[in-house]
Amino acid sequence: MALLRDFIRTARMARSTSRPTGLPADDEVLLDAPDDRLGPALVAAGRGEYGPAAELLATTRASAEWENRDRYTRRLSAFARSRPEWLADWRAAAPHDPDALLVGAQLAVDRCWVSPARAELLGDIGPLITAAAEAEPRDPVPWRIALDHARGTHAGHAGFERLWGEAVRRSPHHYGCHVAALQYLSAACCAQRGDTPRTARHSHRECFDFAERAAQDALPGSLVQALPVRAAFACLTDSCGATVPRARLDTAADLGIALSAGYAAADPWPAGVRNLLAYVLVRLERWPDALDQLRLIGPYATSFPWDRISDDPLGRFLEVRDGVRIAVASRLPLGGPVPACLTAVPGQPRSFTDAPPHPRSEHDGRARSRDH
Repeated sequence: MALLRDFIRTARMARSTSRPTGLPADDEVLLDAPDDRLGPALVAAGRGEYGPAAELLATTRASAEWENRDRYTRRLSAFARSRPEWLADWRAAAPHDPDALLVGAQLAVDRCWVSPARAELLGDIGPLITAAAEAEPRDPVPWRIALDHARGTHAGHAGFERLWGEAVRRSPHHYGCHVAALQYLSAACCAQRGDTPRTARHSHRECFDFAERAAQDALPGSLVQALPVRAAFACLTDSCGATVPRARLDTAADLGIALSAGYAAADPWPAGVRNLLAYVLVRLERWPDALDQLRLIGPYATSFPWDRISDDPLGRFLEVRDGVRIAVASRLPLGGPVPACLTAVPGQPRSFTDAPPHPRSEHDGRARSRDH
């Protein structure tokens, strides 16, 4: 903790120095800022009005904007956790509305997820997800929710395969469904299942196999191309330590950098991917690349992944940003110490290079892409 305090103090002192071109001031950075379509719906929900949210989701459904529909559903559900009245009124007024059913199913999963009795509680809400799926047969988002539900209830492989098939049949390149599948694979790691390091290595390889195949098959510019970065994040944050070769992590980061380059700077659409990529690049101690992504992020900080290492994700994002700036200005070589504000997490290695060594496997062992 002393190292963490020293790093944060240094980073804060550095804020008085000149800031590199392209980094907005701290007070200009927003956390999880809604886009121009979602913002008015959230404002109206704050007044107890569900109409704008209903109109927004109906538009995404009519035009098959499945990625936007997924994002908006998650954000509306998150808002309803603390302000549920508008959603209750909506569901009472339109009990068979596919959009109200969708937000209601997401909210039910979100509420169960934070409980120590998660698996038992999730087992009771399956009919809500089924109702949302049946209300709009084209929609992949209920199946993404079903994939999350299956992970939370520790569903078997065969059952998950069935859900995955339904999801990709509706939208073969849906990012949210692919992330849900990757998280299902990650749940097999030793940190969550008590497995041995050997099993953890196999599980991480399986995650990477799935992520890399999905990225190769993805459409140009699709966020699915960032799936290997999600696999790298899972490996780097696993309490078992790094269990895949460094080169594979770097390749995943390079693919994320190429994807990010296809979007405009300060674009809110890829902000989540860019925040995740910045985290991975810092853990890999690739300071100039991390600073490039922080410039591209602009004012759009996202809770994930910073909320995995701090109860103050915005504050941690700003501290890490200053740490990266210091590292680049100091011309730290690759392999220098990772900023303590990023890795001061009990039970985790301080950096990739500090992680306990693991022997490489004799072969890559390609896994079936449907396994996640």
